[in-house]
Amino acid sequence: MKTIIKKFEELSTRELYEILRLRVDVFVVEQECAYPEIDGKDIGSIHLYFEENSEIVAYMRILPKGMSYESASLGRVIVKGNHRGKKLGNLLLEEGLKYIDNVMKEDIVTIGAQEHLENFYEEFGFVKISPMYLEDGIKHIDMRREISKGE
Repeated sequence: MKTIIKKFEELSTRELYEILRLRVDVFVVEQECAYPEIDGKDIGSIHLYFEENSEIVAYMRILPKGMSYESASLGRVIVKGNHRGKKLGNLLLEEGLKYIDNVMKEDIVTIGAQEHLENFYEEFGFVKISPMYLEDGIKHIDMRREISKGE
């Protein structure tokens, strides 16, 4: 499996198409949630994905501070249906956080997580910072991970 990290302008049209198709297939169709998937945030984001046999099997975007939250953020974390159960979500989080820590040099990451994934994100140092709220009909919570400068 190949790990790829690119800025928006570095993505080929085929890569962008495959990323958007995967996101729509899961977030809009599978989760039966009609919402504006193309939200204007992709252009300023970093796109991290895993490719296997020329197929995108897992994806996330890394958002700089100020785009969604005052801090850096992760979003659109997704694993293709036939690749779930292989811990690819864990690998995505590890790679995304490593990028934020080492390349962006940010020490705070805030996310809007689906509430049922709270325990998953806690494994990566995130703590709940908001009450549950509905976003596009799905229960969400805000979570934050903060590291000290000395760590």
